[in-house]
Amino acid sequence: MSPRSQRFLVTVLAFGLLPALPAAADPPVPAPRITFGPCLSPSPAPAVPDGPDGATLECGQLDVPLDHSHPDGRTLRLAVSRVRASGSPEERRGVLLVNPGGPGGSGLDYAATKRAKMPESVRRAFDVVGFDPRGVGSSSPVSCGQMGGRFDHPGQDPVPTDDEAERSYMDNLRRTARDCATEIGDALPHIGTANTARDMDLLRAALGERRISFLGVSYGSYLGAAYATLFPHRVDRMVLDSVVGPDDWYDFDRDQAVALIRQRDTLFDWFAQHPTTFRLGSTRDEVRQHYVRTREELARRGEAFGPAEFDRLVYRALGRTERWEKLGLALRAFAETGSSEQLRTQQPAEDAATRNFEAANRTVKCADGPGPRSEREIVADLRRLRSLDPRPVLTGMEATVCHYWAYQPRKRVDLGRRPGIPPILLTQAEFDPVTPYAGAQRMRRALSGSRMVTLSGGHSHGVFASQRNTCVDETTAAYLVHGALPSVDLRCTGTGAGLPTPSA
Repeated sequence: MSPRSQRFLVTVLAFGLLPALPAAADPPVPAPRITFGPCLSPSPAPAVPDGPDGATLECGQLDVPLDHSHPDGRTLRLAVSRVRASGSPEERRGVLLVNPGGPGGSGLDYAATKRAKMPESVRRAFDVVGFDPRGVGSSSPVSCGQMGGRFDHPGQDPVPTDDEAERSYMDNLRRTARDCATEIGDALPHIGTANTARDMDLLRAALGERRISFLGVSYGSYLGAAYATLFPHRVDRMVLDSVVGPDDWYDFDRDQAVALIRQRDTLFDWFAQHPTTFRLGSTRDEVRQHYVRTREELARRGEAFGPAEFDRLVYRALGRTERWEKLGLALRAFAETGSSEQLRTQQPAEDAATRNFEAANRTVKCADGPGPRSEREIVADLRRLRSLDPRPVLTGMEATVCHYWAYQPRKRVDLGRRPGIPPILLTQAEFDPVTPYAGAQRMRRALSGSRMVTLSGGHSHGVFASQRNTCVDETTAAYLVHGALPSVDLRCTGTGAGLPTPSA
């Protein structure tokens, strides 16, 4: 027996196999089928290579109701992609639907790019299917137009420091909500998580599957939990990675802002531990002084790359430790030469996809449940965050705009705590600042019978088929392919745990 086979046998004996789910009792409902073909322009055409086993991405489309309570009314067209299982027919387990997060993230090419990182056993067992959720990418994309000046450069400083700045901050939220309502129109209430979950079930039926497996990362974990709550008897295996808590989006955003302050302190410490590489100081306070001076100087110059753009760059870097070295070297270059070029070139391009992401992100969050109750609550929370750190990173506070949203849902999306939801596997980095660990634990409790695999000491967002951690990946693959759910929550160490070593 090979070492890999021995490891799997031990895994099965230690964890136990999940019982097979009974066949659904409801009669089959005729459903449209998706015709897959080459991904050609002007249809969705992800620029991704064939997979490691030569598998090819195919594309198709599915029409779904805008309003699921009126299935014969206006429709939206979803863009769908698929990479077929590479194993034999006997090895095939079914369909693994994947979502990369957001809300607002395009999932069309994700079927290929994420699959390429998955263990071979998963690639052999599943057709991996991606899709652009409603309102995103090639699936009837939404736009918020000027979005309150979000794409003006330099942007408004996202950290208000006095009464006048707070009033300007709130006015920006009003203008953003107005722009989104004007551009999106009567579709505004329908671009949300619950309706995307209903789309997923229509997609399941169109693929000819009685049950479906799912991998959701970040916001995708929230979407997966919503699907399991609405359609528990349609879930085969489900992995929620880098888990969003079962909370209101505004509460989530606020908790994330606190976690980002902690992560940035860890980043400052890391820079200080490598003073010859970054030359930003040998203590946290010295590094912080460089950071603050950089931000203040960018504000003073009034150039296109200002504090708002700087904070977006820092926000992006804090979530993935492999981005820390490049940020540190850019801060060093700014301190030594005064040039912001290395900072500016780390920004992702602002194109139509970026504008769509930002619009869909707010639209989904505000459709999912009530926003903050009052302006007073928003201002109090901003001041509370500033009391923790005078320069918090508030880039992720997207749900503040929901207070002014034209459509105000009466309640939020229900997640978990429903009979019949099968056991689900959650994977989470211990110090992920984007989806904080405490929220993941709350989701774990909301999904009764589920298990969590924690990457101990991990600081990056994204764990399964992301950090190349053998313990996480083999445990998750055993669950997806064979139903081997751990009997208890697990903690993994090794690759992806701890902080990186600078290459310079």
